Parts: sequence; C-alpha cells; structure tokens
Amino acid sequence: MAMLETDKVFAGSVPENYDRYMVPLIFDPYAADLAKRAASFSPQAVLETAAGTGVVTRALAPRLSPDASYVVTDLNQPMLDYAASRQAPDSRMVWRQADALALPFDDAYFDLVCCQFGAMFFPDRLSAYREARRVLKPGGRFLLSVWDRIEENMFAGDVTNALARMFPNDPPRFLARTPHGYHDKQLIRSDLERAGFYEVVIETRAEESRASSPRIPAVAYCQGTLLRNEITARDATKLEAATDYAESVIAARHGSGPVAAKIQAHVIVAVV
Repeated sequence: MAMLETDKVFAGSVPENYDRYMVPLIFDPYAADLAKRAASFSPQAVLETAAGTGVVTRALAPRLSPDASYVVTDLNQPMLDYAASRQAPDSRMVWRQADALALPFDDAYFDLVCCQFGAMFFPDRLSAYREARRVLKPGGRFLLSVWDRIEENMFAGDVTNALARMFPNDPPRFLARTPHGYHDKQLIRSDLERAGFYEVVIETRAEESRASSPRIPAVAYCQGTLLRNEITARDATKLEAATDYAESVIAARHGSGPVAAKIQAHVIVAVV
C-alpha cells in the first residue's frame, strides 16, 4: 500500500495523545517484550530508530549495563522531544533527530539496532534496512516489530469500519494503509535478506488490548494517531463526532464497560 506524506508527520497534540492513549492501549506489552529481548543480547552500543514517544526507551534503558551507550532517534522532533521529557536523566543516553533512511552514524558502530513499529512508516524500507545493517557491527542484530494485518487487531479494525460508514465516499484508511499495511512475513523476510541480513527469525505474537471504557480506544485511534489528520481533512468540524461514533461501534461489539480485544504483531530478529 502506498504511504501518503501526511502519514509521516506527528505534531501538535498528537504526541501527547499518542503517549497518553495509544501507548498503554497497544504498545506497552510489546515494548516490554522488545526490551527483554534486546537486553538478552547484552549490547554495549544500542541505537533505537523511530523511537516515537519513548515507550521502548523507558523499558530498555534500565535493562542495559551501566557502561552501555544508548542513542535514541526519531525523524519527528516533536515526538523525540516528548520522549526525552518522559525519560529520567541518564548519562548513557543521547537523543538525536535522525532519518532511519540516512543514519548519521559510522559504519559498524552498534551492537544492536531496535525499532518498534516504525518500519511501516519508512517510505523506502530497503534503504532503512541497509542503513541498519551498515551501522551494525559484524554479528550485530536488528530487532524490530511490525503490526500484523488489521483484521488481527480488533479495535483498529472497528474504528476503520466505523469511519468507512461515516465517510462512505472517501473512507479514512490510514490504519489499514500504514500501521497495518506491512504484515506479509514473506515480504518482510525478503526485504531484510535483500538488505544483507541473514538468520531472519519472525515470531507472530498476540497480546490483549485493554481499556477502562470504549471511549479510550476511540480517542486513541481517532485523536492520538495520524488518522486524526484524515478525519479533519474530510471535515474539520467532525473530529469529535467521528470519535463518538467510533466509541459507539466499539461499545456495540465489546460492551460499554471495560473492554478487551486482540492485538497481534510480528517481532523480528535479523543478524548481520
């Protein structure tokens, strides 16, 4: 699926809403798992790309050795600024705006490159993977995760279907197009192998998304992701109405009290 230019820009209230709603809703369990996997490799020099608001950063930093170095990057400065504001001061860490497709680091410098749910946003994944390989030492690892198809991620599917009914002539498809648009395991493996990685291991991992009410996932997706831009581009006055309608659809399917639904992702380890 093609990615639009608007799929790459997080600004305004999106970082705060993203961290407040999306992180506990869907990112926390995968961040804990990714941090555990990363620490098990005992890396001394770590690079994180597409760090977003720092959910992996906060989980991984306490697990690294006292003499490790940890460079945290994101393309979008507002997201990186927000992530840094959430992290306790740590002399091992450097925060740097960087494009994963053109990393400003020396060859063979890092033991580990990690990227949680960022590859789907890369306009040229092969270039990003080649850059990750370039900055890794021989034997280094690239640890990343991507969402499985939207049909395996129930709240995202619910919201997408709700908005398709609300805007039938031009349904907002950001969630299906981008976050859930890079799920083919054969393609992922092929891309990484073409970039020069080997021993590509892909594990599909299901988790459960929980919220105290249907309002939470509705706000999370409609106002805490770039779906917000697509809604307001269609009608700037309908963001709250769209959120309300998504809430009603989630409630009809999952109940009006605390809600839970399946989420699923691929976790990948590739070796240089």
